[in-house]
Amino acid sequence: PYKVMFPGPTGTNAVEAALKLARKVTGRKTVVSFTNAFHGMSLGSLAVTGNAGKRAGAGVPLTHTTQMPFDHYLGGRTPDFLWFERLLEDSGSGLDHPAAVIVETVQGEGGINVARAEWLRGLADLCRRRDMLLIVDDIQMGCGRTGDFFSFEEAGITPDIVTLSKSISGYGLPMALCLFRDELDVWQPGEHNGTFRGNNPAFVTATAALDTYWRDSTLRDRTLRQAGRVESALRELTAGHERLGISYRGRGLAWGLEFLHEGRARAVCERAFELGLLVETSGPRDEVVKLLPPLTVTDDELDEGLGILARAVRHTA
Repeated sequence: PYKVMFPGPTGTNAVEAALKLARKVTGRKTVVSFTNAFHGMSLGSLAVTGNAGKRAGAGVPLTHTTQMPFDHYLGGRTPDFLWFERLLEDSGSGLDHPAAVIVETVQGEGGINVARAEWLRGLADLCRRRDMLLIVDDIQMGCGRTGDFFSFEEAGITPDIVTLSKSISGYGLPMALCLFRDELDVWQPGEHNGTFRGNNPAFVTATAALDTYWRDSTLRDRTLRQAGRVESALRELTAGHERLGISYRGRGLAWGLEFLHEGRARAVCERAFELGLLVETSGPRDEVVKLLPPLTVTDDELDEGLGILARAVRHTA
C-alpha cells in the first residue's frame, strides 16, 4: 500500500524524510518518540533519540519532540498510554498536538527492548483516534530480522510511514527507503532531494535479495526456527544465574543478554572477540550484549557462536 522514496544512502536520511513529510502533511511540528529510542545521528533523528550521550553530540537544542514511556518502561505498573492519552486530552498539559509518533518495534541500540504486539496495536489505535501519523522505524529490525519482512506484521498494524535501510540492499551497500501511504505524497518536485539518493549497485543487489529470499516464506520460517534455538540456548545459559543479574530477551534473530553488574557486558564482548565472535553492547549503560546473527547463518555456525558466547560469559564470571 506504500509509495517508495529513496531519500539518501543511510537510515538517518530515511528518518529525516519521514519526520519532514509528517510535519508537512499535518502542518504541525511536534513528534512523539519513546524512552531509549535510537533513530539516527543527524539533528532531526537525534531529536527523537533517547540516549543522552548521542544527543549531546548535537551541540544545539533538540526541539519539537516529546518522549513517552516505551513498553515495559514503567514495569507494568500503569496501563499502556495512560500518561500519553492524558496529555493529549488536557489542553493545559503543554503538549502541542503531535504531527506523528515514531517507534521501533524492537529497540536495538536501546537494549533489545521488545514491544508487545498488543502494545503496538494500542499505539496504532491511539494514533488513529488522535489524528497522529504513525511512523515505524524498521531500519534495524525490518527486512526479516524478526521473521516477517516488516517487524510490525506480527502485530497486524499498518503504519502510515515506514523507514528501511541496513539490510535492504542485501549486500551491505548504501540504500535507504521511506515508504508512505499514497495520499501522504505531498512533496513538490525537487522539494526533498539529494546527490546520492540512488546507489545503482544497491538497486541491483536489493532486487536480487528480494527475488532470492522473499519469493516465498522459506527465510521467514527458517528465521523463526533459529530464533527458537537462540532462545533455548540463552535460557540454558541464564538458568540459575538470575541472582547474579543475568537475563535475556529478544525476538526473531535479535536478542539481548543483560547484565546488571557494570562493565560485565563489555567484558563479555571483549572475551568473545578474543575467542572469535563479534558482538557488541547496547542499552543506555552498555549493559546488554546484543546478538544479531546473519539471517543466512547455518545451524552449525549458530551453534558455534552461541557456544563461544557461553564460554565468554563463564570466563568473565
